[in-house]
Amino acid sequence: MKADLAEEHRWLEQLVGKWRLVFHMPEGSDHSDSGGDWQETARSLNGTWVVCETTGTMPDGSSATNILSLGYDPLKKRYVGSFVSSAMTNLWVYEGTLDETGKVLTLDCDGPDFGNTGRTARYQDIMTIRDADTRNFSSRVQTADGTWQPIMSCDYHRVSAV
Repeated sequence: MKADLAEEHRWLEQLVGKWRLVFHMPEGSDHSDSGGDWQETARSLNGTWVVCETTGTMPDGSSATNILSLGYDPLKKRYVGSFVSSAMTNLWVYEGTLDETGKVLTLDCDGPDFGNTGRTARYQDIMTIRDADTRNFSSRVQTADGTWQPIMSCDYHRVSAV
């Protein structure tokens, strides 16, 4: 069996490479900008999926590894994926769409409501391509009144194309 690749799969290829990351936390959060050394290696699985492995130092000094997988499901006409981290026990499952500019991928998911134990909340992780060597990844949570509250933002700078 061979996957039939769509144009949307080719969009994912721009994520492939080695990246250096700089995290930014919203004003008033418990953590200031992360000074840890964060890096990501993203590879393609024959054009069907992109797997990104990120490693770095958490604000408390511990190390963490995150794995993001992204693909495109032509039947759903949506980007799909997952995120796991050594810093948490939740499996984040994504479905999302690309905006009309072709530069912003918004991934929707449900996850634990960190302010209300035992409840879930709606989240969005948003990937913005700035240019061939720069992108941004931000996360936000939907509050009870329906507004979106920023959680974090991270700038990616390409180190090499792998």
